[in-house]
Amino acid sequence: MARAADRTGRPARTSVWLEGRAPRGGTARGGGQPPGLDRERITAATVRLLDAEGLARFSMRRLAAELDVTAMSVYWYVDTKDDLLELALDAVSGELELPAAEPAERWREQLRALAVGNRALLVRHPWVSPLIGSFLNIGPHARAFSACVREVIGNTGLPPRERTGAMSAVFQFVYGFGTIEGHFVQRCAAAGVSQDEYFRAAVSRIGEQPQLRDDFAAAADLMEARGGDTVAEMRDRDFGFALDLLVAGIEAMVERG
Repeated sequence: MARAADRTGRPARTSVWLEGRAPRGGTARGGGQPPGLDRERITAATVRLLDAEGLARFSMRRLAAELDVTAMSVYWYVDTKDDLLELALDAVSGELELPAAEPAERWREQLRALAVGNRALLVRHPWVSPLIGSFLNIGPHARAFSACVREVIGNTGLPPRERTGAMSAVFQFVYGFGTIEGHFVQRCAAAGVSQDEYFRAAVSRIGEQPQLRDDFAAAADLMEARGGDTVAEMRDRDFGFALDLLVAGIEAMVERG
């Protein structure tokens, strides 16, 4: 079946950042547009709604109501809902603190800082992870983060052919860890309980099931050996140790090379 873009003779849209024209709107009004409405304000409202209500409930109509304008007013600044999601994705990427990549020998601390910040972003904005991969993610903040990562990985001593693999190892791990953590935090909030309360209730229920008891006992021993009195402490221990393994792996590959 022909795609809609093929049937209309127009190319499929790839990114709001590849529109080939300047953003519409600005601060000037035209065509009866509401005062004070611009792409930045619309993007900020989009982020607030996504944080508060999630990706599934987000709509242009809901956004227009939040801004107290008509849906058509929003479309004067962006073409599609996907444009807004892409703009919101880059906007929150601007929250990432980018460590200075100098001096080069501090790449370990710099890489850890980037990973920790990326994890926190995924937890703070759980809607981000489903959007990564759906868009090219080539906005100005995303490009700044990517450039910083490339420079830090370049300082490790890995040859160029191995650097993309190292970036994948670190940041796909962070993506998976942060996504699962963010979903768990969201689930606890929806249930109206803390993470520790949810965890204790789940552990108690699992331990009561005869068919799960043996496997759970072995897992419980591992959890006790890991240490940590709260879910957050246990999670931080795992994340920190996993990062240490990845850094050690990079060091080993540099040594071997």
